[in-house]
Amino acid sequence: MSTLVEKDETLAVDVSCSSDALSVTLSDGRVVSAPLVWFPRLAGASARERSDWELIGGGIGIHWEAIDEDISVAGLLRPGNFMRLPDEAPRPASRARPIRKKSRTPDPARRPRASRPVR
Repeated sequence: MSTLVEKDETLAVDVSCSSDALSVTLSDGRVVSAPLVWFPRLAGASARERSDWELIGGGIGIHWEAIDEDISVAGLLRPGNFMRLPDEAPRPASRARPIRKKSRTPDPARRPRASRPVR
């Protein structure tokens, strides 16, 4: 038997950008701020471009048309799960298999196959 659980999602209701930070007011009253260096497109945008935003998905994210930037509320609340922060090395995906380098030394357990003469 499956049970449907309604998820109470926090939504953005207002957005502002200073010269060095993005601030988002959430539907539960919290204000979340993040440094603009986390968002290179916003950091490189003019003040006018940063002020020209729209809420998307009823507030699950913010979109800046002029610079083609989208930021989700979930990404702001849990940045480590959704974005690579400056000076942070990429992490392998949890389901990804590790990359194995091929060994140049032959495996002694493997014998070369005998070749058949070509007719």
